Amino acid sequence: MTAVTIYTDGACRGNPGPGGWGVLLLAGAHRRELSGAEPATTNNRMELTAVIRALEALKRPVAARLYTDSEYVRRGIGEWLPAWKARGWKTAAKKPVKNQDLWEALDAAASRHRVEWHWVKAHSGIEGNERVDALANEAIDAMLARGLQ
Repeated sequence: MTAVTIYTDGACRGNPGPGGWGVLLLAGAHRRELSGAEPATTNNRMELTAVIRALEALKRPVAARLYTDSEYVRRGIGEWLPAWKARGWKTAAKKPVKNQDLWEALDAAASRHRVEWHWVKAHSGIEGNERVDALANEAIDAMLARGLQ
C-alpha cells in the first residue's frame, strides 16, 4: 500500500463568508497541491472540504498520514462520528448534526484508505500546514478577484 502524507486546511473571511481550502499531497518525490473556494461558507465546511478533496484525489487505496489544524475535523472523525451515525445523525442533545452532508462524504472517502489522523498547531511554522493555509487563502483571493462574493 502506497504511503502518502497529506496536509489540509480551510479558511474563511467572516464566518460565514468567503472561504477556501488547500491540500498538499506528498508521496515519495511526488507533490500535488489542490485548492478551491466558495463565496458563502463557514470555516468548518472548508476544513471538511479540504480533507474530502484530499482523500478523493487519491486514485487507489493508500496508507495516509493526514495532518490538520482543525480540532473540529480531528474530534469529529475520531470521537463524534461513530456516535452520530449510531444515533441516526443526531447529536447527544438530539439535534441534527451540522454539516452532515460533508461528514457523510468524509466518512465514505476515508473508508477507502488507512488514515492516521494527526492534529497540528496552526501557524506554528510546520511547513506543510503553512503551505495549505496559503493555498486556502490564495483560493479566496482568486475568487474575490473574479468578483465572486
